[in-house]
Amino acid sequence: MVFADLLADVVARVAALAPSPTRTVVDLGAGTGTGTLALAKALPDAQVVAVDSSSVMLGRLRAAADGAGVGERVRTVEADLDDGWPATGEADLVWASASMHHVADPDRVLRDAYAALAPGGLVAVVEMTGTTPVLPRSVGREGLAGRLAEAMTHAGWNQYPDWTPHLQRAGFRLVERVELESSPATGPDATRWVRTALERQRDHLAPHLPPEDVAAIAAFLDRPERTASGTDPEPPGDEPTARSGRILWAARRPSR
Repeated sequence: MVFADLLADVVARVAALAPSPTRTVVDLGAGTGTGTLALAKALPDAQVVAVDSSSVMLGRLRAAADGAGVGERVRTVEADLDDGWPATGEADLVWASASMHHVADPDRVLRDAYAALAPGGLVAVVEMTGTTPVLPRSVGREGLAGRLAEAMTHAGWNQYPDWTPHLQRAGFRLVERVELESSPATGPDATRWVRTALERQRDHLAPHLPPEDVAAIAAFLDRPERTASGTDPEPPGDEPTARSGRILWAARRPSR
């Protein structure tokens, strides 16, 4: 995973703030389980309830949990948060990474999270920031990375509010808001991430970029993928770079 160190940093901060003991963790919008597995490893005494609306994603998550040796401590719940709070039981920690901005009524979900948490429990809302592919210097005109980031903003990519007032309206007390950035990543994994991100985004970004930039991205994606056993590596300093950041809002339900 390209940004594994960044995720580990966020999870470690949340684990340090979580109540002791932490018996039950709820992962909202768990996807394929990257956060679920990280939480299960960081909190070895906790049961993790992974909630997602996709049975396919939850199937992959279940297989990954079993493969990581934490399957006995992971329970999956198929549920759409827009339909109401799922049957999770009382929780000590609610984790929502890149999921809150997808729900129709986040204030209602946060109120439900408050009700589901034990007194003193913690909610952690995490969003991505600065997750931008940086193409090689040989690709396109100078400033392409900045224009690509601006196009993502105009296209509404990964848009979210400051969650502080939302958390406070739900009754939580904010205990930490922190922004973290990863070191620029290079190498085969980073190159694959850059290609995958651009393949997913190019149709959405094309209306927001000059034609020359769209052509440059297309030319980059048309390049054959380079592997250790395949074609020659990119020249030093002329390889794609993956960079990302996270914002963490950690807030507590007051104790009785």
